[in-house]
Amino acid sequence: MDEKTVSGSPYVIEMLHITKEFPGIKANDDITLQLKKGEIHALLGENGAGKSTLMSVLFGLYQPEKGEIRKDGKAVRIKDPNDATALNIGMVHQHFKLIEVFSVLDNIILGAEDTKLGFLQKKEARRKVKELSERYGLAIDMDAKIEDITVGMQQRVEILKMLYRDNDILIFDEPTAVLTPQEIVELMDIMRNLKAEGKSILFISHKLNEIMDVSDRVTVLRKGKYIGTVETKDTTKEELSRMMVGRPVQLVVEKGEAKPTDTVLKIDSLTVASKIHKNNAVKNVSLEVRKGEIVCIAGIDGNGQTEFVHALTGLEKPVSGRIELLGKDITKYSIRKRSLAGMSHIPEDRHKHGLVLDFTLEQNMVLQRYFEPRFQSAGFIKFAEVRRYTEGLIDKFDVRSGEGPVTPARSMSGGNQQKAIVARELDRDMPLIVAVQPTRGLDVGAIEFIHKQLVEERDRGKAVLLISLELEEVMNLSDRILVMYEGEIVGELDPKTTTVEELGLYMAGAKRQDKEVKE
Repeated sequence: MDEKTVSGSPYVIEMLHITKEFPGIKANDDITLQLKKGEIHALLGENGAGKSTLMSVLFGLYQPEKGEIRKDGKAVRIKDPNDATALNIGMVHQHFKLIEVFSVLDNIILGAEDTKLGFLQKKEARRKVKELSERYGLAIDMDAKIEDITVGMQQRVEILKMLYRDNDILIFDEPTAVLTPQEIVELMDIMRNLKAEGKSILFISHKLNEIMDVSDRVTVLRKGKYIGTVETKDTTKEELSRMMVGRPVQLVVEKGEAKPTDTVLKIDSLTVASKIHKNNAVKNVSLEVRKGEIVCIAGIDGNGQTEFVHALTGLEKPVSGRIELLGKDITKYSIRKRSLAGMSHIPEDRHKHGLVLDFTLEQNMVLQRYFEPRFQSAGFIKFAEVRRYTEGLIDKFDVRSGEGPVTPARSMSGGNQQKAIVARELDRDMPLIVAVQPTRGLDVGAIEFIHKQLVEERDRGKAVLLISLELEEVMNLSDRILVMYEGEIVGELDPKTTTVEELGLYMAGAKRQDKEVKE
């Protein structure tokens, strides 16, 4: 594919020798990226490799220290996102930029409103959005508020925002990090439709299956440097992971047989109310997790997993039921009391429940421990000890940050924020680890490392309760699988004897143990 654009350049976008620096770190070090018209070009790299930074330079959010951007062969200056929009460049960010209390339609037209004599022409906007949503298969409810719709639906709103502005160059930054397997399949189809319409797509991801499935070419970055560009059809997942991490990566979890012993967590008839509708989100759930096993709750997003974890960890009060940890009734315990009773929690939402974004990395690392004698004396924090402790965790878990322990958590890449939370929670050495999507947004090297850590914790006699939407992770990591559908446990499966297809049927509610669901 080598069609010429008007000016004779085969590339619609060229980023040549881009260098971007932040305090203590060269995020992009002399990177060149070239996008052809009508292709899906994947940008692959570890957490903190500089992918989002490079795309933020293209979208005008950052100014590079060196380098040049060309569109259709002509040099352009992109000072801010308005300049990018004027050049028909659009971006779907990793953390969506939507106003939660506005409707879907208002979010799509915000900043690009049609007015007549100072009055908003909403009827015309509604017609255009309806036409776009039908043309690209992006079904939405235009009048729903953003806070009431699913994450997958919010992403469609972001895509429609770009299409409404007639963008031809579309940047997707980690678009599948927060989606369910079904929504990912839909998104891949949407991207193929956009490509067929002549759009050019830059697609940041570290999910190798998706890259192999949907992209035409792949550019790999490592530690801020350009490693190479390859044709997707001529490469393999193993080769890409080696380019990305700099060493061979095990794509399958290696673990021995589980040897479970005493019960650590016992949940009896737990029912939790829903904040969205009148029905209960979790209905009468009972389960046990024992020392030396990884039990996984699998399910499609929105089937009560979030409410279940909130009730278990103390973020929400259950309607009824009993939670026992090491034989103690902790149903009415506060969050800190549960934490001290023996529970580690890797939360689903790292920004809302995992980190205080305006604190430094070292402050975040001792959030649940600053009052221990090791870190304070007579009410005064031992800052040198906190720093020493944080440096040890940064080293052990390979948490990459520009300024080490004093880096503001907000300035770290999403994957490194996640690694910091995992490091903090595993190091607390608690009998129960509640891990909710622990590898969300991580690259293959980091996923391999965290899976290894969880298996090690299991082998040291810890009880691990894993909540995951990633089918591969569920099948690879768990010793027992419990499937949650509409707030109920509908099946208990053995990953050694079940298949992904069977698991999918349980997750979709087409099958339950004891009784098959009739169509």
